[in-house]
Amino acid sequence: MSLKIRLARAGTKKRPVYHIVVADSRSPRDGRFIERLGYFNPLLPKDKTERLKFDLEKTQAWIAKGATPSDRIMRFLDEAGVAKREKRNNPEKAIPRKQRKVMKEEAEKAKAEAAAAAAAAAAAAAAAAAAAAAAAAAAEKAKAAAAAAS
Repeated sequence: MSLKIRLARAGTKKRPVYHIVVADSRSPRDGRFIERLGYFNPLLPKDKTERLKFDLEKTQAWIAKGATPSDRIMRFLDEAGVAKREKRNNPEKAIPRKQRKVMKEEAEKAKAEAAAAAAAAAAAAAAAAAAAAAAAAAAEKAKAAAAAAS
């Protein structure tokens, strides 16, 4: 059973409050959980202490037992100074979607052109080989004719 420390949504429509829970990773987001560790209210200003409350000791104990924190929980633990969150590197995220699409199309076009150039080079090489074979055959014929004439 793989355990996750994650957020379970509570509150009312358009007024979310999240419970920080330990749950089986296969259970639904708001479904069955093992233990509630705290809460997170994203509607409160960031400087309020009531915005986030969770039991740090219980969280550390669950992590020691093998529970893996979600990305948001890892961010909370990093702010608390308990765990170090690694920065993600996605350089394509900074590029706008339309520009990414154009770049992808250009890459595909360049790849197609390279394949066409390679095919043309192969055809030219085959034609040169055929011409060389024809020239060799003509030389053989001329040699045979010269041998027959003498």
